[in-house]
Amino acid sequence: MIEGLDHINIVVSDLERAKRFFEMFGFTEIDASELRGEWISTIVKLKGVVARYVALALPASELRIELIKYENPASVKAPDLGKANKIGLRHLAFRVNDIEKEVERLKRNGVEFLSEVMVYKKLGKKLVYFCGPDGILLELAEYSSDN
Repeated sequence: MIEGLDHINIVVSDLERAKRFFEMFGFTEIDASELRGEWISTIVKLKGVVARYVALALPASELRIELIKYENPASVKAPDLGKANKIGLRHLAFRVNDIEKEVERLKRNGVEFLSEVMVYKKLGKKLVYFCGPDGILLELAEYSSDN
């Protein structure tokens, strides 16, 4: 049986920029390495893999994000990656306690949001979408204390 989610892996074009972006949310580096050799090429079924990665974690959570930058073979950006209707993994959502305060903090750091904070009344949830590095679609979510 599956015990839980281990990590989320995100391919990026600029590893340092992506790392700094996720550090704005409180993630801290727990590992970093260069990946090369037959073992990684076999795992991902690509020839001659050379990549750098960094693993980030939230201090009070088991959630880990692994950012990876492929040097060889070079990564190709998927068209319209940040569009909500694309098939595949669509977005990561971060739970926050005060969404308006977090939106203002992120705006001061240059983050642009797709809309104003909206409310999904059925769940008592406030939410807003925005794009991270390379157009990765992200969400902030705040639930009312009733849920």
